[in-house]
Amino acid sequence: MYHDFNYEATLASSIRAQWQLDDVLRTDQELDFSRRFMPESLARTAAIETLNPFEQRILNQISAHQYLTIFGVVEEFILPFLVDHARPHLLGDDWEVRAILNFASEEAKHIQLFKRFHQAFVRGFPVECQVIGPSEAIGAEILKHDPLAVGLVILMIEWMTQQHYLGSIRDDTDLDPLFKSLMKNHWIEEAQHAKLDTLIVDSLAVGRTEKQIDKAIDEFFEIGGFLDEGLKAQAGFNLDALELAIGRKLEDRNEILAQQHQAARWTYIGSGMVHERFRSTLEAISPRAAERIAEAAPLFA
Repeated sequence: MYHDFNYEATLASSIRAQWQLDDVLRTDQELDFSRRFMPESLARTAAIETLNPFEQRILNQISAHQYLTIFGVVEEFILPFLVDHARPHLLGDDWEVRAILNFASEEAKHIQLFKRFHQAFVRGFPVECQVIGPSEAIGAEILKHDPLAVGLVILMIEWMTQQHYLGSIRDDTDLDPLFKSLMKNHWIEEAQHAKLDTLIVDSLAVGRTEKQIDKAIDEFFEIGGFLDEGLKAQAGFNLDALELAIGRKLEDRNEILAQQHQAARWTYIGSGMVHERFRSTLEAISPRAAERIAEAAPLFA
């Protein structure tokens, strides 16, 4: 057995870890725009030598807005995925039903939290930052795929957020404390979501032939390619906002665009593909699936 997760224990952990919106981000709280929001390992803005430190910080903050806004979009398609998965089990195991519905409730709360962050960001940032969407269209495109493929994408994202906080955000003392606290609280609940989604993926893979799993991995890559196109468009929107905020055109815009697109690819896709817990699930489902995703991961580094 590659994990010891179960619905009853995970639900109990989730309930103990729960927080309220106002305890994390009140509607009247303000971000500190004199500081960076994102760790350099994810934003990769300090590496852009043609930007001065002020401009690098502005782009870092735009990247943070992208980070939470896109996670809001992601959680908007996780919500119907969970409800659809729970529906056939409503008369089954009580712990499973309660755990999945609690998972959905917490994701709805996270969507609200990210909307509050967006509102605080808009209040303090000098220009509008456009975001890919609409979220309904993005969600519809993803949810039309095999539920196992969607479940794997969600699982990858859940474990990815764990690594982002523990590996980059937690120990970075230069970040805005409010943004950092928001990410800590998000991490606390996502730790339980990753366990629950592991159980969901396990159930979705039961009884599948190797050919069926291989097709689900094909669709996993289709979703990844769709998300990657969105990240490229978002990188362009981010640079539009940067140019407005700093009052000048970027002479090396294409080079910065490519660099920021690659940074986003690592943040939202690559760092999840290589997470050891995600790899363990893939190995348990199909060593061939794990091999295919491992071969693709370097493209997103």
